[in-house]
Amino acid sequence: MTPLQMAKLHAAAFTTQRPWSETEFATLIESPHVFIITDPYCFALGRAVADEVELLTLATNPNQQRHGHAQRCLKRFHQAARARQASTALLEVASDNQAACRLYENNHYSIIAERPNYYHKPNGQRIAALIMSRPL
Repeated sequence: MTPLQMAKLHAAAFTTQRPWSETEFATLIESPHVFIITDPYCFALGRAVADEVELLTLATNPNQQRHGHAQRCLKRFHQAARARQASTALLEVASDNQAACRLYENNHYSIIAERPNYYHKPNGQRIAALIMSRPL
């Protein structure tokens, strides 16, 4: 998946916050620590450093949500992280993103911290960011 394809998919999936640009994706994937897991309708972008991996973003085509794409990408993300010698996975998610929170909780992530008022919605509302972690 190219940076342009990732940016388009990210924009379709993230409609209540600023999506990442093609340039941002291109810059990220230049790092030797960053890796991408893709399927035709979903991608996960991660960064592995030392024994930790961070799920930077996970995006699914809105027309293909609830078909298991994110679940499969996340499983492959964990496998790739273990192959990179990571023992812990971390991520950040908006507290009002119920579908994502359920996905992560169902995959053994637990909340370890909260950033109050971190995300800014277009309507001015502020939403907490949840920091979640799981052992690999």
